Amino acid sequence: MSMKKLATAMMVAGATLALTACQTQQDKPVAEAAVPQLNNQDLYEVAHEGRHYVFDDFATYQQFLTVGETSYRKVFIGGGPKGESLVFGLRGEDKKKLNGLAGVEMYKGAMPAAEDFYGEMRGEDGRLYVFNRLDDMEAVRQTGEAAYRLTQIGTGPQGQSVVFVLNKTNKKKYPEALVKRYKEMNSL
Repeated sequence: MSMKKLATAMMVAGATLALTACQTQQDKPVAEAAVPQLNNQDLYEVAHEGRHYVFDDFATYQQFLTVGETSYRKVFIGGGPKGESLVFGLRGEDKKKLNGLAGVEMYKGAMPAAEDFYGEMRGEDGRLYVFNRLDDMEAVRQTGEAAYRLTQIGTGPQGQSVVFVLNKTNKKKYPEALVKRYKEMNSL
């Protein structure tokens, strides 16, 4: 066999081997990328003893309401809406995270809320504000008041007034879905 024919045969064999390897790689199932859990469907805030607490987990929030403290937290001195300490109550599985915490990201405006968002804010004024939009929650956090609202006096879990926060788009409608969700979340 001549050198030219041998070189051609080797190139054909090499190309065949490369093509087979590519086909084998394509035939293998591609592992799907894990979709991160955003935990952006709810947010809870409590003004308590000169601090502003934020929770992205209902169970941790409820435990705080019972005990008055949170086991795991991330604290920002002076980071609250009125310059008070800002305390993010964390779940056990989040305690070692330095970033990617839904409560922190949503509070800072770096993570959008889910479409079916639910939020509560308990003020030291004895009111319990209830939200279905993160934008409305941010506005109340900054101003301390809800421009549009439906207030039910004395109907909260501890007898506080419940303020269902509305906005320009729904201010003339009874917030039936929000009231129902509030009652479900608080077992009323």
